[in-house]
Amino acid sequence: MSNSIAIPFSTTLLVRDTCLCLHVQRVARALARLFDDALRPVGLTNGQFSLLMSLNRPEPPPMGPVASLLAMDQTTLTAALKPLQRKGFVNVVQNPRDRRGRLLCLTDEGRTALQKALPIWESTHAALEAKLPNGDADGLRRDLQYLA
Repeated sequence: MSNSIAIPFSTTLLVRDTCLCLHVQRVARALARLFDDALRPVGLTNGQFSLLMSLNRPEPPPMGPVASLLAMDQTTLTAALKPLQRKGFVNVVQNPRDRRGRLLCLTDEGRTALQKALPIWESTHAALEAKLPNGDADGLRRDLQYLA
């Protein structure tokens, strides 16, 4: 038997029932599974869809702003780009204005993948918003953005 101080089980239940971090993590995992399943027919994960969509801009963005938008560090972004590069959806090129930097270019194949995935995302997203108990998706987005 250990001489350590035990945390009461009631505290475990309190954390389980009130911890915002735990609740957000659980929802994030459930939503990731939902969108992964929905996007599987077009060969994308929810993370890949978000990454490709973040590159859908008039000009190829540098890595820093994309990493910031997706709340990941540049090493994680580099790893996430690899499968998309292998599929031919993204090119990473040297920034002509700053040779140390890289620009992320969505290819025509990447745009085609997004065109196929977008209606799936739209219908999945609409069904998800319809399930919200108070119907206030905009309020939920505002609250989440505030916490981020």
